[in-house]
Amino acid sequence: MKKTRPPATPDMFELKPLHHEAVPAALEKANRYRLLNEPGAAESIYLDILSIEPDNQEALVNIVLAMSDRFSKDYAVGEGRIQDFLSKIDGDYERAYYTGIVYERRAKAALAKGGINAYELFEQAMEWFEKAEAIRPSGNDDPILRWNGCARIIKRNNLTAREVSANDFIE
Repeated sequence: MKKTRPPATPDMFELKPLHHEAVPAALEKANRYRLLNEPGAAESIYLDILSIEPDNQEALVNIVLAMSDRFSKDYAVGEGRIQDFLSKIDGDYERAYYTGIVYERRAKAALAKGGINAYELFEQAMEWFEKAEAIRPSGNDDPILRWNGCARIIKRNNLTAREVSANDFIE
């Protein structure tokens, strides 16, 4: 006679922890998932890594990237969660640079969906890239490359600041 289980509820599944010695292989696997355009799978692995190594810088940077990869896929990504991970990244330069990338990716997703607020989001990204540029390590022009990329997208798509009217403030 076959034994049946009661229907599962979300709180029935307690996550199993990784072993510390498995972290390098898990990072490699998560990075591969990101490259395969599977940010949800990558994010899950980074969360497992961060549950046992909350200060793992590679996992923190890459979970921010994986979460922002999802903007263009129409997945709900909590801004607060991304900010939590960004705040744990060591280094003012790194935090500024990756915050710029988050805004840039949000802007590109907005542009793909009709452009509402894309200009303002690109503007935010560029401000963060300028902050990163001001404190970048010698020989690192990554924030300049990103800033120029945003400027080109704004020009190519003739984006302008959205005019705000009194109706925008009425609920």
